[in-house]
Amino acid sequence: MKITIVTCVKNEGPFLLEWIAHNRNLGVTDFLFYSNDCSDGTDLLLDKLAEHGVVQHLPNPAQEGQKYQMTALKDSTSHPVVANADWVFVTDVDEFLNISVGDATIPALIDACNNPQAISVTMRMMANSGIAKYVDEPVISQFTGTHHPDMWNDQKAIEVKSLIRRDFPLGHYGAHRPFTSRSFDPKTDTLRWTDGSGRQVPFPFLTIANKRRRHRFPAAGARAFASLNHYTLRSLDSYLVKSDRGDVNRQYRNFTLDYWLERNDASYIDDSILTYLPALKDEMAQLMTLPGIADLHQASVTAHIAKIRELDQAPDFQDLRAALINHSPNLAGD
Repeated sequence: MKITIVTCVKNEGPFLLEWIAHNRNLGVTDFLFYSNDCSDGTDLLLDKLAEHGVVQHLPNPAQEGQKYQMTALKDSTSHPVVANADWVFVTDVDEFLNISVGDATIPALIDACNNPQAISVTMRMMANSGIAKYVDEPVISQFTGTHHPDMWNDQKAIEVKSLIRRDFPLGHYGAHRPFTSRSFDPKTDTLRWTDGSGRQVPFPFLTIANKRRRHRFPAAGARAFASLNHYTLRSLDSYLVKSDRGDVNRQYRNFTLDYWLERNDASYIDDSILTYLPALKDEMAQLMTLPGIADLHQASVTAHIAKIRELDQAPDFQDLRAALINHSPNLAGD
């Protein structure tokens, strides 16, 4: 089974190997990365991984004023690793599938869902867990706090990310879900599209009459077979770097106090993904043995730490750090 991931990145160098290793262990066979405006060596690491045949790497084709992710997704449809894939998964480097059926791989999830044409897996927003300092350790081992399984803030409908089978009646790929072709009629045409419990997704999600239904549906009972852990905050240090970087997918979007507070709900603990950790570390170690990879990974870590120190001297980011600490009772400032 050929399973291809398509993703966009900017300054994610320290986190690439963990994410690639995790997805390789899940059964992903191909990766198509689009990068833009990298200053931490992300692009150099991806180029070297491409030399070793681990990934495909392209510069993001978006021009000034275009949306990075949507432009890349449109471009990806003609790339052989997408066009020839049995399944395509559009996801981000801070999102980790957590599968709880069979051997905990994507093929096992597909089997559990009875081989549908698409699977939309509900997110879990993973909180900061009171971690201030960035360390070069697997993200999944550090952040286990999260929100109520069926509710995020006051919302019962939670965003999803989707796996898409080759024969899906595709109009175009979206960041969260595929959109059907104009010829598809959800009222009369059959489409087997499930949630992470193998249940047919709600009909309003198919019709997308309401924009809020484009990306989400009710989370209650939707995670029996799989969840998608979204490490959108990581450490305080890394969050400040993310804020400085901006959104890789949307120009002029900043990550501020409000974004942090909305996602930093650690009222529940979910450490079930830690079952992947031993195999993850083994796969990362294997990737590190490829010539040049360990050095380029370390260079990106060094660049990340240098950016943290630079931002610590910037008044605006000193203020943001102070505000984040003041609004996060379990977060130590040193």
